[in-house]
Amino acid sequence: MASARITKSAINWASIAERVPESQKHLYQQFKSKSDSYLRKATSLPENPPAIDWASYKTRVPVKGMVEDFQRQYEALKVPYPPNPKVAELDALEKETKADIEKFKRESTARAEEYKKQLAHIASLIPFDQMTMEDYRDSYPDTAFDPINKPTFWPHDAESQIVEEEKPSH
Repeated sequence: MASARITKSAINWASIAERVPESQKHLYQQFKSKSDSYLRKATSLPENPPAIDWASYKTRVPVKGMVEDFQRQYEALKVPYPPNPKVAELDALEKETKADIEKFKRESTARAEEYKKQLAHIASLIPFDQMTMEDYRDSYPDTAFDPINKPTFWPHDAESQIVEEEKPSH
């Protein structure tokens, strides 16, 4: 499980640097420097530990069976790689995030289609400089000036209008 050899950093430092605020650039540089020094140290070490010359020890050690016993124990020794309990959480979070991204993409595509329909509708209308008041009323009934059904006070802007407050009903 721990047999994977580190050969290069899997971190996209340029992407992270774009998101770091100016006030924290020095902290980012310190962190990157520590990470790079760790990576250099890890890559400078050999991938496997140096091999032990058991035959040489067998000729030099006078106690019979001692070297064979050490060799057998050494070869049987397996250092367990510590489990990472956060991997499952991160995988679940990644799946959830991907689902959220896909949902956002679908919603964005739907909004874009709606906006395209709105643009097509606006493009189909008569240009404002060629429109009469009746054309404007027909195209934009909510904002058109309607002195019969919705009279307004001069100068006919929102700030100049009298708004009646609703009286509380008992």
